[in-house]
Amino acid sequence: MAQELPARMGEWVIGTEAGTVLSCLGLGSCIGLALLDRRCGIAGLAHVMLPGSPAAGAPPAQPGRFADLAVPGLVDALLAVGGMRHRLEAVLVGGAQMFAFDGAGTQDIGPRNEAAVREQLTRARIRISATATGGDKGRSVRVTVPTGEVVYREAAGRTVTLLAATAPTRRVAVPA
Repeated sequence: MAQELPARMGEWVIGTEAGTVLSCLGLGSCIGLALLDRRCGIAGLAHVMLPGSPAAGAPPAQPGRFADLAVPGLVDALLAVGGMRHRLEAVLVGGAQMFAFDGAGTQDIGPRNEAAVREQLTRARIRISATATGGDKGRSVRVTVPTGEVVYREAAGRTVTLLAATAPTRRVAVPA
């Protein structure tokens, strides 16, 4: 039976065991960032809420909330369980513009979240393999371990496959 690991707002989860499904439910302006090393059959999923962390003071309690901390944190977490940076690939879901605002667009948090995550992925030299971002509808995303299948569903919509399942070529031993 599959085990579901939800990434709640501001969190990330890592899947290393076959049959695990990582999920972000109800993404609006937030970005669900899946990072996968499909060769060794591991994946991580972050529920990123905001583009940047506060500038001053101690590190925030939930680094997964902020793109500038979530992306490097998720990368490090995957490397710690045997992933290889050059094999990591990213999938982005969410980043919708959920509300209409008048004015200069300073509230365009969905597009700003997407841009911040993309910038961090570029800095980390991680390629983006698929996206389902923008628009004005919420989405949910699921990642299946170890196959790396990534699917999303728009609110009141059908399920769409962004990355098809593949068989891992090798499994890694997860450090204790």
